Amino acid sequence: MANTPEEVAKHVKTYLKVGALLMIFTAITVAISFWDLGKWNIPVGLAVASFKTSLVLLIFMHLNHERALIYKILLFTMLFLGVMFTLFVAAHGDPLVMQGHEEIFGKH
Repeated sequence: MANTPEEVAKHVKTYLKVGALLMIFTAITVAISFWDLGKWNIPVGLAVASFKTSLVLLIFMHLNHERALIYKILLFTMLFLGVMFTLFVAAHGDPLVMQGHEEIFGKH
């Protein structure tokens, strides 16, 4: 932890920079939502959200100062999340799963 006013000021500057970066990427997220990227809408949105989440975890939750075990757990969690998102995207494009939902989602 910070013990001197200089160290505290350094941490505050870091928090303000990361906060500004999060606001910028939130604006990017909103801008991306208005563009039709085809099949890339979900992956691009998830990439931006993952970047913002990483900033919050590392800086505001102070995980950048943790032991190696926490990174192994986070890596496993991210891999699991990636597999689950991949399965979601694959299931969304499967015509058998989408059969009978034309009135909701439209024709593919």
